Amino acid sequence: MRRRAPGAAPRAVLLLLVLALLAAGCDRDPPPPPPEDPRRPVIQVASFDFPESEILGELYGQALRQHGFPVEQVVQLGSREVVGPALEQGKVDMAPEYLGSALNFLNDRDRIATADPALTHARLEQAFAPRGVSVLAYAPAQDRNGFVVTGDLARRHGLEKLSDLAPLASQLSFGGPPECPQRPLCLKGLQDLYELRFARFEAMPSRAVTAGELDTGEIDVGMIETTDPHLIGTDLVQLEDDRRLQPAENVVPVVRREVLDVYGPALVRLCNAVSAQLTTAELTRLNLQVAEGQPAAEAASGWLRAHTIIG
Repeated sequence: MRRRAPGAAPRAVLLLLVLALLAAGCDRDPPPPPPEDPRRPVIQVASFDFPESEILGELYGQALRQHGFPVEQVVQLGSREVVGPALEQGKVDMAPEYLGSALNFLNDRDRIATADPALTHARLEQAFAPRGVSVLAYAPAQDRNGFVVTGDLARRHGLEKLSDLAPLASQLSFGGPPECPQRPLCLKGLQDLYELRFARFEAMPSRAVTAGELDTGEIDVGMIETTDPHLIGTDLVQLEDDRRLQPAENVVPVVRREVLDVYGPALVRLCNAVSAQLTTAELTRLNLQVAEGQPAAEAASGWLRAHTIIG
């Protein structure tokens, strides 16, 4: 006859009791989450309602989270008209901004932003200060209006900067957004500051169409933002804005001062480390990854690992 090992019965009884307790627990509601620690409030990182802003929100948010800061992403919250008041009212705590656009928005869209990023940054700090918002260091990356030609046209005519178009403009066609002729930072600005009068204007429904029409020769000059992914893998040349029509549009995180008072210099140093390594070319590549279907969070984490900001 097989003998039962010593202690087998008590172990069996104990196992039955554990299983019964687990089964009873399945019928109960999960315990409530622990209350937020007022000494370490969750940092709500908001982004605007377009993919590049979501990428930027993920870059700063993931860097903070991986270094022990409690972070919650508020993805594609809305336009600046939505995000700005939410930041000032404490509904969100941090957002990636652009120097010139943010400054002009805070000044009722008066164009006080300049092409000098340091000066525009200083003015943005002054504009945000009474609203309880601090402005961190800006990145080299800029997303602003750019004007491009094909490499073939640039090589044939020695085109490097916008003023080089002056002798040719009357023979060239220009393509851009439908509102471009009335915008001071688009065709109107090229006419007023550079005295460029193109042979004709073609309204483009998208930047993808603009890039395609340049490639086929349907237009000669096109307006495409400096971080647009359609600039990658094509023979398109960005012309230098040598008369400084465009304001500085460097990426810059803005943070509620109350959050900085809690977390101090460690948060500032980490965000500044992200900004210091973010260039226009790299932001353009991130935009391309997302345009090709990669989630913004995944693209951002890959960039952060490649730059040793997270492990």
